[in-house]
Amino acid sequence: MGREDELAGLIERFSGSDGVHATAIPRLFLIRSTRPTEPLHALHAPALCIIAQGRKQVMLGPHVYPYDPARYLVVSVEVPIVGQVLEASPAAPYLCFRLDLDPATVGALMMELDRPVAAGPTEELGLSLSRVTPDLLDAAIRLVRLLERPADLAILAPLAEREILYRLLTGELAPWLRQIAVGESRMHQVNRAIAWIKRHYRQPFRIEAVAREAGMSPSTLHQHFKAVTAMSPLQYQKQLRLQEARRLMIGHAMDAAVAGHEVGYESPSQFSREYSRLFGSPPVRDIARLRNSPDRAYAGLGAVA
Repeated sequence: MGREDELAGLIERFSGSDGVHATAIPRLFLIRSTRPTEPLHALHAPALCIIAQGRKQVMLGPHVYPYDPARYLVVSVEVPIVGQVLEASPAAPYLCFRLDLDPATVGALMMELDRPVAAGPTEELGLSLSRVTPDLLDAAIRLVRLLERPADLAILAPLAEREILYRLLTGELAPWLRQIAVGESRMHQVNRAIAWIKRHYRQPFRIEAVAREAGMSPSTLHQHFKAVTAMSPLQYQKQLRLQEARRLMIGHAMDAAVAGHEVGYESPSQFSREYSRLFGSPPVRDIARLRNSPDRAYAGLGAVA
């Protein structure tokens, strides 16, 4: 049995059904799908994603990131993406390991390294792909295997997570990891702007307030925000609003007018128009389709990876 097969077996064992499964280990999620999916919108948190079986692509604006068991994905800033499982079947499900990245943990480990981590490019998107190494795969397997021994989790899970982060910080994508934790990096400033938009997304958009939070001029923020997220701050706010409205309609049976108002739209027609532009059909038709779709376990629920 190859190491990818070992990780796949563990994910299959501890997920058991299609969907995104939280685990007893903080920040660790296991994802399973027995069929290819349609393109699914989600807000992707900073994370490491390793596919053990199957194939997927993630789209950020016009950029497409296909990956499989040979390549892992690092997301270094919270971004609205479109994800699609491309290869999966009941006999060979899509199986994925996702570890959300905690900036404080990444920063603390960086301080302990006996060699500097190179500064990353300041104009790169917040998604990157790299080759899965045997050491990284081994560390991921050990973390998931700890689910077999709940009594060991409190002590050993943080150690296994540290090893995974160490492998990332000494690998090809180390500069992207560095920008998650370093306060003066452009990506960290963009992250501050994103956090502000998330807290205030229901309110009318004010670029001056977002720029002040990020410590940039409005024009500089717009430039760097788009370089990292492939969208403007205003477009980012609209995607947050529309994805949250979709989640409310699917998960809470809220009608379109109420959901639109809940996320900050004063005009139902504007809400319907912008919703159709993002999701391809008006709210009522889209939600009716999703409620009868096998992808309902993922759609509108923040499912990622």
